[in-house]
This record gives sequence, C-alpha cells and structure tokens, in this order.
Amino acid sequence: MRRVDVPCTLDIERSAESLHAHAMPEGVVIRPGDSVLLHGAPSRIGFGERMRLECTATVVRAGMMGRWRAQLGGLLAVTELFEVGFQPKERR
Repeated sequence: MRRVDVPCTLDIERSAESLHAHAMPEGVVIRPGDSVLLHGAPSRIGFGERMRLECTATVVRAGMMGRWRAQLGGLLAVTELFEVGFQPKERR
C-alpha cells in the first residue's frame, strides 16, 4: 500500500439545519477502497457551531484486491435498492 500526505480542507457543522463533516484532500484523487486519515481534526464541536479549517490528511491507497472488494460491495449495495416486489393488478 502506498501512503500520501496532502493538505486538506475540513468543513464541519453541527446545527439544527445541518450535521456534516466534509474532508476535501487537495491534489489527489480518491478512488474506491482508499482510506483517508485526518490529522489535527477536532473530535467534537458544540451545537450551533460551524468550522472550516486546514489540516493534513494521509491517503492510503488500496491494493488491487481492496479496490475490487470496494467496487463489488458498492455494486451489491446499489442492487439492494432495485429489489422491488410486484403484485399482479386486480381485475374488476
């Protein structure tokens, strides 16, 4: 596995309107199976707060098997959405 350290922008919000944390690593494309570890990110923020900060991220590249497993898992998760039961229409 290959590791790459890159700068990262982190946007965190905890409010009545939104609860999210978005990490945007710069200068690298994240592919299926890759892992991202943030350094210096806060573990919690108070209610009603929003933070946008710069930190460092370590991107760990997945190997061929890890990438294949992530793609297959994603495909299986999507196919679960297609499970639809059909009932014959009643004739009058």
